[in-house]
Amino acid sequence: MSWVWATAASFLGAVISALGMGGGGILLIYLTAYLGMSQLEAQGINLVFFLPVAAVALVIHAKHKLIRWKVVLPFVALGLPAVWLGAWLAQKVGSDLLSKLFGGFLLVIGLRELFSKDPSKQKD
Repeated sequence: MSWVWATAASFLGAVISALGMGGGGILLIYLTAYLGMSQLEAQGINLVFFLPVAAVALVIHAKHKLIRWKVVLPFVALGLPAVWLGAWLAQKVGSDLLSKLFGGFLLVIGLRELFSKDPSKQKD
């Protein structure tokens, strides 16, 4: 029966991702709330799902010459050490606090989306 829930969550995450709503967040909630995984494990699995998609997107965007490499390379150079620092901090903080921080982050983003004004409806 758990494969049914896993398939449904994967499908829902894919649909929501296709709509641009961040299916990784749905996957994290499913893995932690329903499967009882720790936040660190769930984030690792989320990363495993994200990396192949990001690689394909990078190839497609590069093929269509949509990437300004002179702009991207400094961000990559600074981003790689930041990833290591973030992973180290996540281990130091622990799964319980990390879960609470992630929940707070989702709450803030959700509230912002609910109460922000639609820029297309604002007058100049």
